[in-house]
Amino acid sequence: MRFGRTPEQHAFSEALDDLLAAADVPSVSRAWAAGDHSAGLKLWQRLAELGVTGLLVPEEHGGVGATPVDLTVAFERLGYHGVPGPWIESAAVVPHVLTGTPDSDLLPRLASGEAIISVAPEARAVDADISERTYALSATLHDAVVGAERKSVDPTRRLFDVTPGEEIAMVDAATALDLGTLACSAQLLGAGLRLLDDSVAYVKQRTQFGRPIGEFQAVKHLLADVRVALDFAAPLVHNAAVELDAEAPTAARAVSAAKVATGDAAYLASRTALQVHGAIGYTREFDLSLWILKVRALVGAWGTPAEHRARILALLTEGGLVEGR
Repeated sequence: MRFGRTPEQHAFSEALDDLLAAADVPSVSRAWAAGDHSAGLKLWQRLAELGVTGLLVPEEHGGVGATPVDLTVAFERLGYHGVPGPWIESAAVVPHVLTGTPDSDLLPRLASGEAIISVAPEARAVDADISERTYALSATLHDAVVGAERKSVDPTRRLFDVTPGEEIAMVDAATALDLGTLACSAQLLGAGLRLLDDSVAYVKQRTQFGRPIGEFQAVKHLLADVRVALDFAAPLVHNAAVELDAEAPTAARAVSAAKVATGDAAYLASRTALQVHGAIGYTREFDLSLWILKVRALVGAWGTPAEHRARILALLTEGGLVEGR
């Protein structure tokens, strides 16, 4: 299996980095958390122009028709830069569940970035207040009735209660949920990489006893452990994307393995970042907190670590049982 990216994927990743590095995403995230979506929606449209919103939308509906591997390239960069919004729902899950349904006429507008659509695999949807449509997903796709707003540990993830309304169609919910989990894993990987990069930069600047703390062996070991964890998680994300694309019988297990590994690695990166930054890392005013809180929320999103470990065990020992997603 080829675990390297193609030249086109490298170029796509670099284009996303260039755009997002110039966009002051932390300010966009803080405004989004406060209920001001104007800057975030402008950024959404700029990312749509690069094709992010239409990656999994079929070409006949105005999308890119890309692969799950391309999806992970984009979502790793979204996680690295901490971009707010219902990206997993709108760009990773909705294209799959709407294709072939009576609501597939929404796909061209989704691909162009004109429409933002959220979907709830459980009882709550992300950013339902700014979504043109919100769906509830189980074995069937339903229009969702949106209820009260609930707080998330990550203020940029604005959660809303939803209940199923009118039935739209029977859909392949299992694959849709796996695509959402894959995108979440890639976001976690990107967020972990950002926390590591920021931590390495900080320990080169902060001094103690007249020396940068990055010169101390204990600090080096902490950061090396994070590097190893992220480097082990990255191939699992790529493998899961390849298996999903090939519709391999082991794809579900691969997706769960990627979610567990990226969640563990990103959480280790967040704890280590707090440790090497000291008290400043706890403050909301410091940008580090944006990624720490995002990681904490995403670790439990699209299946908790315990649920995915149970799913892996079931698939290994019972020959294909997928309950407990």
